[in-house]
Amino acid sequence: MEQQTEASPLLVSDRVIVNGTITPLTLSGDGVLLWSEGSQRCLIVEKQVLGFVSDGPKIKIRAVVEAAERICCVGTRTALLRKDFVFEILSEDMHRLWCEKLRQCIDALDRPKRLLVFVNPFGGSRSASNIFLDQVKPLLVDADVQFTLQETQYQLHAKEVAKTSDLSKYDGIVCVSGDGILVEVVNGLLEREDWEAAIKMPLGVVPAGTGNGMAKSLLDAVGEPCTVYNAVLSIIRGHKRSLDVATLLQGETKFFSVLMLCWGLIADVDIESEKYRWMGSARIDFYALQRIIDLRQYDGRISFVPAPGSETYGEPTSYSKHGVRGPSQEELVKIRGHYRGPDTNLENMEWRTIHGPFVSVWLHNVAWGGEDTMAAPQAKFSDGYMDLIVIKDCPRLALLSLLTTLNNGGHVNSPYVLYFKVKAFILEPGTRTNDPTKEGIIDSDGEVLARGKGTYKCEQRTMMTYDKIQITVDQGLATLFSPA
Repeated sequence: MEQQTEASPLLVSDRVIVNGTITPLTLSGDGVLLWSEGSQRCLIVEKQVLGFVSDGPKIKIRAVVEAAERICCVGTRTALLRKDFVFEILSEDMHRLWCEKLRQCIDALDRPKRLLVFVNPFGGSRSASNIFLDQVKPLLVDADVQFTLQETQYQLHAKEVAKTSDLSKYDGIVCVSGDGILVEVVNGLLEREDWEAAIKMPLGVVPAGTGNGMAKSLLDAVGEPCTVYNAVLSIIRGHKRSLDVATLLQGETKFFSVLMLCWGLIADVDIESEKYRWMGSARIDFYALQRIIDLRQYDGRISFVPAPGSETYGEPTSYSKHGVRGPSQEELVKIRGHYRGPDTNLENMEWRTIHGPFVSVWLHNVAWGGEDTMAAPQAKFSDGYMDLIVIKDCPRLALLSLLTTLNNGGHVNSPYVLYFKVKAFILEPGTRTNDPTKEGIIDSDGEVLARGKGTYKCEQRTMMTYDKIQITVDQGLATLFSPA
């Protein structure tokens, strides 16, 4: 239990009734409620108090508390429980004072009061709507957070809403889904004419999909389990952190990424395993084993600007605009006001290159690609770099072994893996080495960015073509609700 210090003046002190017993109750200037109930008790407003309601002479404080949860044959672990604390105030004047001081204390924390909430009812196991009703909504109501609910009806619906909504009505946007809705929202905000203000809107993520990499990365960074409860509490408490945004450019087409890009083994497993979706999460492991047995390698080339300390990777090369040009001056006039990517002079940077064949190329912005995949253990949310994981050649048994360590990031220690940070990146994908008539899949943030010839569902249209793609990073461009 945290005690108040002598340096924390009392905002209000009174004798109140708790469970039929009169006891002293104090609220200190640093937001600690202290009283006796058999033993000394306390609540930390910033960490534990969601909100409060007045009911006649009583004040009911809605809070979350830690409780030991017994685990069979293992011991105990700490779990968060929702709990009400009821204090009966003995006079009307003191009742008004308590309500005033509690409200001032909570308002001083700069918590969000109005949220736009996206729920994707089609993602993952199609449980997001129930997750919102059963777990998210009750906590928002307890915290007196007003919200506008928007269920997405089709792909890119969230992007359209984020692009056209009156954002002045909200203090933040929350995505109850996997990572896909978050990516749509970021792309929508950056396509607004007022993008500079829009992209500062804090974004919250509640894990309710197949891929929950951002929620896992945020919560794991402070040692908290990736649960709906913890994610919602992070949003209610209102703490924020910056997030890098990557601009993917091919010709006149742009896509804004906040998670990752992959090509080769990881992309093939992620996308092609959809044919086994009936297997649930086991489809990933099952199809990964198939792909290792019948291992593919891809010709191609990657070029990059290494972060300081990574200059020994690859061979020196020069920057080439060919195939990745941005909009012309005439096109810029048409899209004036839209975000066009970071203002980076790529020609004057020190570029290096690595030639294929490749088993896998994986570029990551945050540590976790999913709840059980720590893709880039050294990734930071806003360091201005992306983490690059490259596998060029690897025996099948060694590859199987390193894939079993993805849940703890151990794969980056393999002698068959190159792992380092880059400031800018160019992917030039090629064909399979054993069958030049077939190409590969480029996956960004869990969605297919490009499908080459002969690939799974190659007849479907994609945002980009299976060709040269350039990636640059804008440091700390977006803002996330984050655990403290």
